[in-house]
Amino acid sequence: MSALQTDLLDFRATWERRLPITIARLREHEPPEGYILAYSGGKDSDVLLSLARLAGVRYEAHYYATTIDPPEVVRHVREQEGVILDRPKHSMVELIRRNGLPSRWRRWCCRSLKERLWPDRIVLTGIRGAESSRRAMRSMVEVSRRGKGQRFLHPMFDWSNADLWGYIEAMDILLVGLYAEGRKRVGCVLCPLNPTPGDAERWPHIASAMRRAWLRFCDERRPDLRPDAEATWDRWICTGRATQEPEVDDGCPLFADVRDEVD
Repeated sequence: MSALQTDLLDFRATWERRLPITIARLREHEPPEGYILAYSGGKDSDVLLSLARLAGVRYEAHYYATTIDPPEVVRHVREQEGVILDRPKHSMVELIRRNGLPSRWRRWCCRSLKERLWPDRIVLTGIRGAESSRRAMRSMVEVSRRGKGQRFLHPMFDWSNADLWGYIEAMDILLVGLYAEGRKRVGCVLCPLNPTPGDAERWPHIASAMRRAWLRFCDERRPDLRPDAEATWDRWICTGRATQEPEVDDGCPLFADVRDEVD
């Protein structure tokens, strides 16, 4: 057997060893009323959805639309049987008119668009420790900082990237097509947390609406920023930085928990 064949077998064996453990976790923690499954349309939540179905646990899957999601992601979400698409009270454009541009250090957008509190419920997420050093410091089971009895279970927390992709390939899970284009993330268009070059050109209607909202914010609420508004916009779409307010790292909530971002 060649070294390559051995590596491929080890690659497969890793996720196969984790699978029964993950299924057992889902069944062990299943509450009588079932889980709330946080679905984002990304690869991790596609695997999470598959695992929940495989485990046979009860769940209610929710996708929280931000109004600046890539249209391809929204279509992918609508194709998932049983996933509930929830819309925010205010669109991102409305929020920019009111608050200006969000930034890496001032991520009010996450709190406004994704914040949901599920009292006395367990929320399933696709968070994995391998995604970042910040996430690696979290725990597989967590209690919401917002209280109200809300808890989080991250059943894939110890899955590596190799585990994830091995499972996706073995189970023939259909992902949103943006991954096939080489994109590593499929979240909000022009997300300041992780600026992706080409977003404005790829989805010009979304970028244009956000730009108009920013200029209107400057005209109506911060006229002192108007002279540099265009330059600020150009910088923001490339770096996620805006300078209209002192920037404070206030985190980005996950289902009403101020910890970090979803997918």
